[in-house]
Order: sequence, then C-alpha cells, then structure tokens
Amino acid sequence: MKWLRRGAGLLVVLLLIGAAAWWYLARDRSMPSTPVQRGAEAAALVDPARIEQGRYLATVGDCAACHTARGGQPYAGGRSLATPFGDVPAPNITPDRDTGIGQWSFDDFWAALHLGKGRHGQLLYPVFSYTSFTKVTRDDALSIFAYLKSLPPVNQPAQPTGLEFPYNVRSSLVAWRALYFKPGVYQPDPAQSPQWNRGAYLVQGLGHCNECHAPRDSLGGIEQSQHLTGGQIPQLDWYAPDLSTRTGGGLEGWSAQDVVDLLKTGQSSKGSAFGPMADVVRLSTQHMTDADLQAVATYLQSLPPRAPVASAFQQASSHEQGGKLYAKQCADCHGDNGQGVAGVYPPLDGNTSVTGPTSVNAIRSVLLGGFAPATAANPRPYSMPPFAQQLDDEDVAAVVSYIRQSWSNKAGAVNPAEVSRSRHTPVD
Repeated sequence: MKWLRRGAGLLVVLLLIGAAAWWYLARDRSMPSTPVQRGAEAAALVDPARIEQGRYLATVGDCAACHTARGGQPYAGGRSLATPFGDVPAPNITPDRDTGIGQWSFDDFWAALHLGKGRHGQLLYPVFSYTSFTKVTRDDALSIFAYLKSLPPVNQPAQPTGLEFPYNVRSSLVAWRALYFKPGVYQPDPAQSPQWNRGAYLVQGLGHCNECHAPRDSLGGIEQSQHLTGGQIPQLDWYAPDLSTRTGGGLEGWSAQDVVDLLKTGQSSKGSAFGPMADVVRLSTQHMTDADLQAVATYLQSLPPRAPVASAFQQASSHEQGGKLYAKQCADCHGDNGQGVAGVYPPLDGNTSVTGPTSVNAIRSVLLGGFAPATAANPRPYSMPPFAQQLDDEDVAAVVSYIRQSWSNKAGAVNPAEVSRSRHTPVD
C-alpha cells in the first residue's frame, strides 16, 4: 500500500475540501429523515430478548475488539487504533452518563452507525467503520443499542487523537466522505436466495470484512471495484487475503465447509487463522450461529473469479539453504511435502497465506510464531514457536522463499530486507 506523503497529503486534502464540500453538504441535506417510533424504541431498550439479540449482533460486529483496551473493562474504550495518519483512540460506549453513551438517544446512536456522525453532529473519523455499518438495519441497530445500554457503566474519559494536521481537522472529512461514503441500509437482492442475502448483509455490514480485505488508496479509501480483493492492514504488517474461493481468488479451492470450519474453530483443511484474524475468530466468528456461518460461506463462494496475476517465476538462489532449514525446523510438523497434519498442523503446499501476493504473513509467522485461536470447538490448538531469536534475516528469507517456491507453490522469493522490516514492526 502506498500512502500519501505528509506534504502531498495536505495539498490534496485542502483541494478536495474546496471542490467537494458544497456537493456533499447538499447531498446530506437532501437525505430523507427516518421516522422515529419513540414509544416502541423505549420499550425495546428494556426487552430481555432484544438485549440478547443485541449482544449477539455486537459480537458478530466484533465491537469489543476496538472498544476494549487490553486489560480494560469491556466496551469502555481506551484502545488506540493505529492508522497511517495517526492514532485514534476508540471511545467508551458503556452507558456512563459523563464519559460514555449514557445520555445518547437511539437517534444519536443511529446517526453514528448509519451516517458516521457524532451526538452533536460532528463527522466521525472512518477508523470507525461506518462505511460498512451504514448497511445495518435500523432494527438491528436498536438491538445493539439496547445491549450497550444494559452494560455496567464505566467512567473512562476519552483520550485525545494522535492525528496530525490536516487530518485532525474534522471538516477535512467532508471531501473524504464525498469520495468514499454512501449511506444506505443493505437492500436484499431479489435474484438471490435468503441465505445468500443474509451472508451478504453480514459480510458487507456488521462483519465489515471489506475494511481489512480490500486495498486502500493514498487517502485511505476503498474503491467499490476492489470489494474483498485483499489488502494490507495499515500499521500492523499483516495482509488480509482476497476472499474469493474461485479461480485466481485468495481462497481458491476452499469449500463452503472450509470457510465455516475456519470461522468456527480457527482451523480448516486449507489453513489456520493467525495474526489479526485469530482475534476475529476468538472474539467474534466462533460465536456465530451455524446458519449465519453457512450464509457467510454461501456469499463468499459467489464472489467472482479473479484475473490471473502475471509473474515471472524465478527460483531463489537460496533455495538449497532454505530446504536445509525447512528440513531442520519445519518438516517435523508440516511434513517433507508441505501437507501438514489434518486438524493439527496446517498445510503449506497451496496455502494462500504462504503463496499470497505478499510474503508478509509467512515472514511474520516464522518470526513471531503462529498462534491459532482457542475456540469452543478447538480449545487446545497446536501453535508454532517463534524463530526470531534463532534465525537471522537471511535464514528467514531463505526458508520462506523455499516454502513459497516448493511443491505446487510458485510465488515470489523473499529478500532479507523484507524480513528486517517485519522484524521491527510492532506486534500490536
């Protein structure tokens, strides 16, 4: 991902503000207001069934992952979310009256989720994934709000943002929103099945999968044509793969059951969830109903095939050295032929985390180890030890290149400089 340099960023943002502000504000004023049934909404906030449904939906949306600091109270905020433009702390969304959402009405919450606007009308930074959450229905949003209102209030003041000028000027978001944000609840496709539509709603809306699994341009926006085509996760040095299971896709050859298994247990016959995805499985997807998991798999299986990427395959000069390191450090678990052990050690032959367009996931796994999530269906997963202290940059580059270029794998080689960059990237 090539992010905008500071000086160029200032110029572009200022120009875009002047060019697009009038258009966006005119469009925003023209949007029809949503009728409010205040009596029914007030009753819903104390309905146990509604609150439980909201708990489930908040879990599907993985809300706690961002709104809970490490070691902190659930949903009390405090976690700083890194972006290429500076850090943005996630706010407290417990019902504390002074520091949380205790004084928010449902209309306030709906405006944040659906329109990306704060309680006082201020534009929210898109590190909050309202570009996806806008697709959530008003009824589901009410359930989530009821659940959040049922939580114990925690007094935890908001932290200041770490954004630099001009990104710390909220009015600069006018231009960004004009380019990349189109409010609108998900509209079912009548040509598709109810299961497909449920999967599309979850993936595009609450699941906000596109926020990681799509490339971003220099302004941090995602083009619609890049839906779920894979992308680098900013500041984390991990790559979220293309999610198409068809020819050329990042999950090519995955069955619907493979998708369900990974999301429910953290493992499938095709690979395991590591890095940021392990947390998504642990905190969110393992708790989804079987019906919703099947719906997600159905939708992902319908994604179109991808155009082949032309590449001139050239075996790394370190192939022999990498083979020796693999035999010594890796083969006992992953096998001489890279097939792994079903349900225990993931295969490396044909593994999309290995053969992806970037080698960063494989490098990070060798350096930091691979830790699959502990789930209810797989409470004691096998883990891969880290090799950062045992192998230098040349060794890691050699063994990762060997894995990416052995058996049926025909991916590009790795150089030591790539390993060095990943070695010095913060874990979280």
